[in-house]
Amino acid sequence: MSGAGQARRGPLVAALLTAALVGLAGCGGGTPAQPGRSAQPTPAAQPTTTVPDPPATARLPAAAGSVVWFVGPTPAGDRLYRERRATTDGGPDGVAPDPAGDAVRELLAGRPEDPDHHSDWPPGVTLRAPVTLVDGAVTVDLATPGPLPGPAGLALQQLVRTVQDTTGSTRPVRVLVDGRPASTLLGQDVSRPLTADDPLRVVALVQLDDPAEGAVVGSPVVVSGEAAVFEATLLWEVRDTAGRTVRSGSATTSEGQTFAPYRFAVPLDPGTYELVVSEDDPRGGEGRGPMTDSARITVR
Repeated sequence: MSGAGQARRGPLVAALLTAALVGLAGCGGGTPAQPGRSAQPTPAAQPTTTVPDPPATARLPAAAGSVVWFVGPTPAGDRLYRERRATTDGGPDGVAPDPAGDAVRELLAGRPEDPDHHSDWPPGVTLRAPVTLVDGAVTVDLATPGPLPGPAGLALQQLVRTVQDTTGSTRPVRVLVDGRPASTLLGQDVSRPLTADDPLRVVALVQLDDPAEGAVVGSPVVVSGEAAVFEATLLWEVRDTAGRTVRSGSATTSEGQTFAPYRFAVPLDPGTYELVVSEDDPRGGEGRGPMTDSARITVR
C-alpha cells in the first residue's frame, strides 16, 4: 500500500475506535463503576401509611323554628301531623343550643299541643346526647328503659322527619342506643341510617300550620299550611263552641296531587272557634272520607 493510502487509513481507524468506545459506554447504562467500588442499589419506595381522618362532627342549627311530628287518626289510618315550635337562640350558660335535640325531646316526651295528636314512642325513652352530624348522617343517641320489641307504628318516621325538618336537611338519621349502634329498635331494622318514607303514604294529606292549636289571633284570621289534594282544592269551615258552622269556603294549593302550600284569610268576630281544613271529596262519599286538620283558636 502506498504512503498516501496509509495516511488516509489512519483517521478512518481512529474514528471507528471512537465509535466502538461510545457504544460500549452506552451499553453500560451510565457511568462505569469505579475500581474497588460496587454499584449501590436504588432504595426501594417505602409504603405509605394512611391515617384515617377523625369523624367529622358538627352541631346542627334549626332551619326556621323546630318542627315536631306526631301521630293522628285519619280515615286512611294513623298518619303524621307536624307541629311547629319556636326556637330559642341559645341554651344555658356554657351550653351550645341544640334545637334538633330539643325537638326530639318534645317528641319522646309525647307532648303534642293538639289533643288529637299523640306519639308512637313508648314512655321512658330519652335523648342521651346532643343531636350531631357525624360523617354525613345525623346521629341521635337514645337511652331506653329496657328492650323495645315494638311494634314501632310511625315512631321512627316521627323521629326522622322531626330531625330533618328542624335542621332543614334531608340527611339520613343514624340511631344509637346507649351510645352504641343498634341493629333493631321497636321491631324495625335500624342498622343503617334511616330515611323519610314517601309522604303521600305516611303524612296526613292536609296540614294546618298557622294558626296553631290554642292561638290567640286578630281578624281577619290568616290561615296557612300545606296539602296534597285533588285538583289543588281545599274546603274549610269555622265552627263556634256549640259546633255550628259560622263560616265556610274553599281555597287552593299552589299545585295539585302533591304537597304544596296554601293560604287564605277569614274575617271573624271575637270569640272562640274551631277551624277545620279538609280535602275536597271528588268521590261523593264513596271510599274513604276526606283527611282533615283542625285548630281551636281565639279571636280577640
